[in-house]
Amino acid sequence: MKGLSVFNKLVFFINTLVALALLLAYLLPYIPPVTFPFLAVLSLGLPILFLLNFIFVIYWLLGLKRQVFLSLLIILIGFNHLLSLYKIRSLEAEVDPQKAISLMTFNVRQFNVYDWLPQPNLKARIGEFIAQEDPDILLFQEYNHQEAPDLSQYAYSYLPVLKGKASQAIYSKYPIINRASADFKNTGNNALYADLVIKEDTIRVFNIHLESLKINPSVKELQKENREQLITRVGRSFRKQQQQTEQILALVNQSHYPSIVAGDLNNSAFSYVYRRLSENFNDAFKMAGEGFGKTFVFDFIPLRIDVILTSPAFKIIDFKNYSEQLSDHYPIKSTFYLDNSVANK
Repeated sequence: MKGLSVFNKLVFFINTLVALALLLAYLLPYIPPVTFPFLAVLSLGLPILFLLNFIFVIYWLLGLKRQVFLSLLIILIGFNHLLSLYKIRSLEAEVDPQKAISLMTFNVRQFNVYDWLPQPNLKARIGEFIAQEDPDILLFQEYNHQEAPDLSQYAYSYLPVLKGKASQAIYSKYPIINRASADFKNTGNNALYADLVIKEDTIRVFNIHLESLKINPSVKELQKENREQLITRVGRSFRKQQQQTEQILALVNQSHYPSIVAGDLNNSAFSYVYRRLSENFNDAFKMAGEGFGKTFVFDFIPLRIDVILTSPAFKIIDFKNYSEQLSDHYPIKSTFYLDNSVANK
């Protein structure tokens, strides 16, 4: 601290707090939310903490001050976290088109039935978008049975109506031989799964919709919220998400089939629930994505809260983020194939 002006001493003090906050955020994926639910909120702000520390690095670097090493070291320690935030495009793998399987997941917010987005004919536009992209497997969260567009191109579907639950849907071009609901308790959220027969193989697909954080994505609205009440509510949601995640993993472990877990986490890729779900899976975005991978409409944070996770038996060929704003979520799609040499081990 010697040789620093009073102003720079203040800047370094703030820098230290921000650096420690980022370091703590690195640890949160390993701390169950039931332990310190209020701390889990930090994981949502990790992209901002990365940016602030980067700004401090530039500030001290321009001043040729050794204080640059504090934030630089913290950023380097968590370099792997950057792979969850931003991905440089990798080369697409070549595969026999007959083996390729594509899956899209999309939280459609009930097809805009309550006019959240001031856009006309949104249901028809979603239908046109699906027809154009033509995924083999299609997962919807916040599905509305009455408002759904024509999806007759899919010969098979699982569209349960569950009392007290926000609806979800699984559409497939492959036969469905088994289906069920995870039936999360004391919540309107849920997860579905279906076993699909693809030629001589069977796979299990999970469509998940974890507990909502009930946060208005507008910064202006967030500023109006009581901070203590906000943190308490989000912490409560994180605890429920942890319970729901363990329930999903139990169902995954019960299955003898290669599995895909996809849908809306309602949490970031820096969270405990993401780490638990992805531990034995490949994240399609990390394998073949590009850019920030943003999937949720937020004022300034590139949140990636929708995922496609595949067991190692699947080889990822491609991953695509879409920029069409047809909901408060952006759809994502991945293409992959089943490697029987791995699946049969």
